[in-house]
Amino acid sequence: MKKLLCTLLLLPILTLAQTNEALVIENVMLTVNPEKIVEFEAGIASHNKKFHSDGPYGARVYNVLNGKNAGKYMLIMGPLPWSAMDGRPSSKEHTDDNNNNINKYLTPEVEVNYMKMHPELSNFSKDFEINKVSVFMIDVKRNKFMEFMDKVVNKVVKTYKEKMPDEIYGIYSNTMNNMDGMDFAWVDFFDNSSWLGREDKFLQYFEEVHGAGSFSQFLADVEATTDGERTEIWTLRKDLSGANAKVIAATRQ
Repeated sequence: MKKLLCTLLLLPILTLAQTNEALVIENVMLTVNPEKIVEFEAGIASHNKKFHSDGPYGARVYNVLNGKNAGKYMLIMGPLPWSAMDGRPSSKEHTDDNNNNINKYLTPEVEVNYMKMHPELSNFSKDFEINKVSVFMIDVKRNKFMEFMDKVVNKVVKTYKEKMPDEIYGIYSNTMNNMDGMDFAWVDFFDNSSWLGREDKFLQYFEEVHGAGSFSQFLADVEATTDGERTEIWTLRKDLSGANAKVIAATRQ
């Protein structure tokens, strides 16, 4: 019975995935009037539980903990294919609720990105629960994206697969041209902040996989294909989210 219920809950997502369309994540960065945080949180929690509780339109809310966006909220919907975007909740009831209980507490500063998933490069090999995420964002040089993927990303993925096969991570690229340094994202999922203080053996692992001295060329390739990077730590706000924290590996394939 438990397996049957799980299958029924996943059916809308799995059906969408079978279209062979690329899946995208909608990222909406929200800046809240600091005097209206209590009202905003109550409004978005109620809205998400009513309109975005499950399926491809399920929404999760994160607090951004560091960097220029510290204190902001990240609202994420998906993954889903572009063909499903027009079917998102759009009734008058939904719009009125959104305007009356969320939008009026926001500042005009809103940023939206649509990030394409790369399941062939990511590692969602097991089910897990989201708690905290490390989002490593890269600004890729113009006309260098394919070279960046080939000489940088593929080599990092190979290192992870051979040396850190249990690490759960997602790889995404922006579907829209932008000049904001958000062309590519590597997202690590972790439970405890102690993960951030772990010993970094990437250089050692990289050269064990790609050969002694290979890291110097890797750094040169990074320099030749990117203009910079930054990392943000987000923590999931289960109380504000509609979708639960559980991520089923099959929905990310």
